[in-house]
Amino acid sequence: MPRSRRAENVDGAFLRRWPLPRIDPKGGKESRGTVLVVGGAPQMPGAIILAATAALRAGAGKLQIATVRSIASMVGAQVPEALVVGLPETREGGIAPSGAREIAKRAEDSTAVLVGPGMVDTRAATKLVLDLMGRIRKAPVLLDAEALACASVEPRAMASASTEIAVTPHAREMAKMLEIDPAEVTRNPAAIAIQAARALKAIVALKGSETFIASPSGRLLCNRLAGNAGLGTSGSGDALAGIAAGLAARGADLLQALAWAVFLHGRAGDALARKVGPVGYLARELLAEVPRELARLSRRR
Repeated sequence: MPRSRRAENVDGAFLRRWPLPRIDPKGGKESRGTVLVVGGAPQMPGAIILAATAALRAGAGKLQIATVRSIASMVGAQVPEALVVGLPETREGGIAPSGAREIAKRAEDSTAVLVGPGMVDTRAATKLVLDLMGRIRKAPVLLDAEALACASVEPRAMASASTEIAVTPHAREMAKMLEIDPAEVTRNPAAIAIQAARALKAIVALKGSETFIASPSGRLLCNRLAGNAGLGTSGSGDALAGIAAGLAARGADLLQALAWAVFLHGRAGDALARKVGPVGYLARELLAEVPRELARLSRRR
């Protein structure tokens, strides 16, 4: 295991020195990219709605959603800004692996892809993601939630992917991915994040009260300043993944997208803690805070 190293602190000043790609004031929606969000299940339709809406709140210009057929029309009604594609479904409610071809086709027209929010059926999800790793060649791919299972099953497939990959596990998911004790992740999250980034050749955002973001080259970032306990609520991770995907669709590389997303997500939570209370605010309420926090961070000083 690599030794823990000093992480660069992610704060407002850090992000202002690392600005997001400039928005063309005369550009249309195409100039801010297209994000494709893949996931959802009858048991958890809200997760993909949260993630997809978060991507738009982060400034992505266009949105595509690929989900199981049984909830596609409902998701479309909840997210009227999206083009929604219905995919074949397993008995357990997951996206069938045969949907990979249609997803890859949609990815050709996208500038970022997020896979995982609301997915069920681990076996089908793993097969689907492994197939997508060989099919998606241009758009960067973020993997979250059930889509992370492929990292423990076939880490070499991720390491040999044709495009840039990011994963966003919490401590238990990271332990499962690396087949180690969760206590080891908790003891030394910085070193574990670097270990995973190098093994998977992917950007890793290890989520926690301190979120460590590591690159395969060994660069290590940490958000210690934004966020609070109230962010530990259902759907919060889906919102975070969607924010990162939206920023990546706009042209940020995955390391930058995750650094900005983690801090924006934390700042949105801090704003709600002041308005609502330290706990009890909802993941869906984070989304409206994102554009305001993004505007504040993007101002020149």
